[in-house]
Amino acid sequence: MATPSMEDYLERIYKLIDEKGYARVSDIAEGLEVHPSSVTKMIQKLDKDNYLIYEKYRGLVLTSKGQKVGKRLVDRHHLLEEFLTIIGVSEENIYKDVEGIEHHLSWDSITCIETLVEYFKRDATRGEQLFSLKKELEES
Repeated sequence: MATPSMEDYLERIYKLIDEKGYARVSDIAEGLEVHPSSVTKMIQKLDKDNYLIYEKYRGLVLTSKGQKVGKRLVDRHHLLEEFLTIIGVSEENIYKDVEGIEHHLSWDSITCIETLVEYFKRDATRGEQLFSLKKELEES
């Protein structure tokens, strides 16, 4: 089972490979705001746990396990951003809030949120009713 820190690295690596076709230690370090030496240590751990294959000075490749987990983590992140947007969280708080909650929710909770997001997407009036209720509660 991946730790929250491992998840952050896998999510970042997956996104870099998806966007650029590769993930360098420096890019990972920059994206996660950590030192390159910390990235190297974590990459070695992820290699040992079969999430990726790392060859010193040659780079890294996600294994099928790493790709599956990475995609799931990126999808979870996007889902939570979408959920917070739907329920009316201000845009400037969404990224920080997602980073704060994403590792603390069970996959069961994520599935329930996914269902709720789909519920709101299927009928725009549901979102309008939610915003009306939110406004009403804020005014009382």
